[in-house]
Amino acid sequence: MIEILDPAEVRRARATGALVHDILATLRSRAVVGTNLLDVDRWAREMILAAGAQSCYVDYAPSFGRGPFGHHICTSVNDAVLHGLPHDYRLADGDLLTLDLAVSLDGIVADSAVSFVVGTARPAGAEALIEATERALADGIAAAGPGVRLGDVSHAIGTVLSAAGYPINTEFGGHGVGSTMHQDPHVANTGRAGRGYTLRPGLLLALEPWVMADTDELVTDADGWTLRSATGCLTAHSEHTIAITEDGAEILT
Repeated sequence: MIEILDPAEVRRARATGALVHDILATLRSRAVVGTNLLDVDRWAREMILAAGAQSCYVDYAPSFGRGPFGHHICTSVNDAVLHGLPHDYRLADGDLLTLDLAVSLDGIVADSAVSFVVGTARPAGAEALIEATERALADGIAAAGPGVRLGDVSHAIGTVLSAAGYPINTEFGGHGVGSTMHQDPHVANTGRAGRGYTLRPGLLLALEPWVMADTDELVTDADGWTLRSATGCLTAHSEHTIAITEDGAEILT
């Protein structure tokens, strides 16, 4: 289903996006060396509930996971890139951490992710991975707007990732959001310009470029959720929810 929001719903989406942004910013500042991932999940839960919102992950049980997810945020470390299940692990100096948060507030969802290195150590290649996903996200957003083909957005993202030398996995990518977390259209992280669905005002998209340093193959942890690079290499993931407007794209998160 592709959901087009009316102006009142887009205004509510802005509030949801601001909440997701604020929670992620707080969690990023509190995720330091020695922080337990279960504490990150607990803090997320407390802030979501205090805002009168709901996590989109607790009861999330898609066909590819061993659901329900049962936690309030995804915490992916180093070679984990997507759907990282919070567990009893204390962050170490130099860990590359991705926080991925989707929240529903007043019936509208926003979804965002950020990758960063914890502490002062800087593992080889970590900053380049993160920077590539951030640039790809910025270019994807810049390409989006009313009348634009979805393939133009995917092409913009993929051009940056490919130029940086990273393989691109197309199993998981961006997606539509609205009253639920995962909707059509799927937004692949590479594609052909001039193809696909024509973007319309009122459409919300979660764009999420993610890469693994030297592979495009994923493996799933025994927890049934956490997706890792098949080679054990570092990974990174950046994501924003945007709203297509009459004259472009607005970042909500």
